[in-house]
Amino acid sequence: MTQPPPLPETARLPPPLPPAASPPPLPSYNPYSAPLAQVEQQPGQADLELADRGSRLGAYLLDSVFIVVLAIALVAVSAVFENAGQGARAAGVILALLGFLAYIGFNLVLLHRHGQTLGKRIVGIRIVRTDGSRCELWRIIVLRVMASGLLQSLPFIGWIIFLVDSLMIFGDERRCLHDIFADTIVVRV
Repeated sequence: MTQPPPLPETARLPPPLPPAASPPPLPSYNPYSAPLAQVEQQPGQADLELADRGSRLGAYLLDSVFIVVLAIALVAVSAVFENAGQGARAAGVILALLGFLAYIGFNLVLLHRHGQTLGKRIVGIRIVRTDGSRCELWRIIVLRVMASGLLQSLPFIGWIIFLVDSLMIFGDERRCLHDIFADTIVVRV
């Protein structure tokens, strides 16, 4: 193997530069960093205590009992007025339906004002946003109730979604799937 011919004198590398002075000092702040914002803590946010699983279950069961009692009353009223005249039967059914709608309306008012259903109010828990602010009624209805309800009504996989939604309460955050959809938590009052 032969050596390559030496480079001519003009093609050689220039002499090394003298050592540079130390770099300039850094500014006291980074002009390229994101701006800092002083975030104020919402009043009452620090003292939010997550509702325990038992109280959430108790509130759900109480709400379910109220619905079942109203449904039984509706059936009972329609059975009582079954042999009565057509007008009396219709009046009884309308009266029972009005009672059912009054209960739903009462729960909607409680949800809007306090983030509670009747069962949650009795147990002493309420629904709030994850930042501690009041949860809007549309968020509760559309994101907590309707979104999870639609997913749970899907054929073949709805029961899996219901099971996952129910079992997620055993996580560290104690949030179910419908809580995550609506960005809510359930806290003690």
